[in-house]
Amino acid sequence: MRHLGAGQLLLAPMEGLADYVLRDVLTRIGGYDASVSEFVRVSGSLLPTRTYMRLCPEVANGAHTPAGTPVVVQLLGSDPEWLGRNAAKLSAMAPHGIDLNFGCPAKTVNRHGGGAMLLADPELLNRILRTVRAAVPAHIPVTAKMRLGISDTSRALDCAQSLAEGGAGRLVVHARTKDEGYRPPAHWEWIARIREAVPVPVVANGEVWSVADWARCRDASGCPDVMIGRGAVADPFLVRRIRGEHDPVPGPADWQAVLPMLLAYWEAVHHRVLPIHAPGRLKVWLNLLRRTWPEAAELYARIRPINDPARIAQLLHELVAEAARRGRES
Repeated sequence: MRHLGAGQLLLAPMEGLADYVLRDVLTRIGGYDASVSEFVRVSGSLLPTRTYMRLCPEVANGAHTPAGTPVVVQLLGSDPEWLGRNAAKLSAMAPHGIDLNFGCPAKTVNRHGGGAMLLADPELLNRILRTVRAAVPAHIPVTAKMRLGISDTSRALDCAQSLAEGGAGRLVVHARTKDEGYRPPAHWEWIARIREAVPVPVVANGEVWSVADWARCRDASGCPDVMIGRGAVADPFLVRRIRGEHDPVPGPADWQAVLPMLLAYWEAVHHRVLPIHAPGRLKVWLNLLRRTWPEAAELYARIRPINDPARIAQLLHELVAEAARRGRES
């Protein structure tokens, strides 16, 4: 990984949003030191290789996106033994690293005792890390992503210390509790407390939507490295803005550059899902893009009632062609 003045910038795992298709689109823009896959759920069995290939096909490309960004594969589960067995199998595929999910707030995950619900049991966190670390060759990093707690922050330091003592080489801390979900604000000052309490590097995560947010997050957390999630999806150029490689504030010209990305995503997502589900995937991305550009809000309103893939494809091709024409005339 490269180390620039901006520190490391990591693309967060985002279940149901940042699949390998969107990871490809975003990392082609450049600026990321690494990305983390959607979680692979481990539950009482040894998963077949095809499961990893389906969720993280980058493992067949040397654990890199097509643009060359390293990919860490994330596992989610609560059974130390099965997580260890699956991590051992995954390590044979030479991922850039293995990350363990202790932060997912989704009800479908939490009702089975996974994700952020594990923050109720620091001792179990420690056993999971110890088991996975022992099962994985030393050259493959094992990391963990956590939240500040379930309903409060009373056990945040205990959890972080248990993960570090168990063998996590790095912690990513999403600065909210499970119950807070994705509601602002993020409590970046709590990340600073965790950073001071553990002997391993800590990465700050949560509520970074702009260059100004990134700067405030680093100041409040004391962390040079930041993981960016929905903010990177809402503004695909955000990481390059942070690195000083792009205009610091989004503008209309950026939206013209996003349109071909939308078309590329639309065409590629058909290899990921059935055609009937493709419109929904596009609308999810557009819903976040409209936080950044009024033009995205207008396009979202036009596409939202359309479920015919052919009509959506025609509209996107027309918009891209129009953007290209304007570019030639300017």
